[in-house]
Amino acid sequence: MLRTRLLLLSLIILAAVVLAQPVAAQSGRTRTLFGDVRITGEDNNLVPQEVTLILRKVPEGEMARQTVSSRGRYRFNNLPEGEYELIIESEGKEIGRMSQIYMRERDLSNSPYGFQYDLDFKWKSPAQPVGGVISAADVYERPAATKSVFQKAEEAVAKKKFDQAIDLLKQVVETDKNDFQAWTALGSIYFSEQKFDDAKDAYLKAIEVHPTSPRAYLNLGRVLSSQKKFEEAVEPLTKAVELQPTSGDANYLLGECYLQLKKGSKAIPYLNEAANNGRPDAHLRLGWLYNAAGMKDKAAIEYEEYLKKNPNYPDRNKLKEYIATNKKS
Repeated sequence: MLRTRLLLLSLIILAAVVLAQPVAAQSGRTRTLFGDVRITGEDNNLVPQEVTLILRKVPEGEMARQTVSSRGRYRFNNLPEGEYELIIESEGKEIGRMSQIYMRERDLSNSPYGFQYDLDFKWKSPAQPVGGVISAADVYERPAATKSVFQKAEEAVAKKKFDQAIDLLKQVVETDKNDFQAWTALGSIYFSEQKFDDAKDAYLKAIEVHPTSPRAYLNLGRVLSSQKKFEEAVEPLTKAVELQPTSGDANYLLGECYLQLKKGSKAIPYLNEAANNGRPDAHLRLGWLYNAAGMKDKAAIEYEEYLKKNPNYPDRNKLKEYIATNKKS
């Protein structure tokens, strides 16, 4: 029961994260990318209430991200000319992607409002909760003095009463400074409210009192990555991978950091490990890397592997066309 509640707390917090990062204005004429988001499923109760959209420019990397409701509208302004891709994530997992979005000067007359790409796809509930399970290293036997307070914090998070949850978790760590789970949960709430310095301090405290917690290192890496502090994020993510080598999330984020630092050769082994441990979207990042390096045959293999794991990918026809053109027989 304890592990179930902890997992629920973590998932709810991560689902509430909003990471809006405005795109810097460019000189001259700029472009706008916008569209409607429509996610439907057999059981509407299981459809995520909000998703995170990540905009990447090829080959530079991430430009901006924003969180919108699953039946809302997104908008990215002040974009320079070029090729883009739009990644849709729910609770840290990729659930869709639009590739080969071209915004060029000759296309500006197509619409006075900008370039419209609507995102409409079916939601399939995962076989198990997104995010995996709580590892043995992250289990904490809480004393009776703080059990009920921590449970109240869980309930407050479930109701999205984050200020109340913060107060309750502060009570927990004031009573028991070694409760690294409470420190980690506190960091995740701060993260969800974009209080990045507070989140970083809470995760560092969790690591100080329990230096073998993979989740604390992973979440610290998430905070730093969200601030584009990729060089700083490498150390905690490397530690997370050392503590939990088969963590798809830790390997993926570490590989992504190396990509953003333009160290593709270092990114490859981590992305390969992520692809083999529940992060099929790592194949897409490897494909992007190989394509940017001119190794289109290797990119085709990665795209093919991705489609094997995600045959209902909304943009699959473009990937199939790329595979047919570039895969060596």
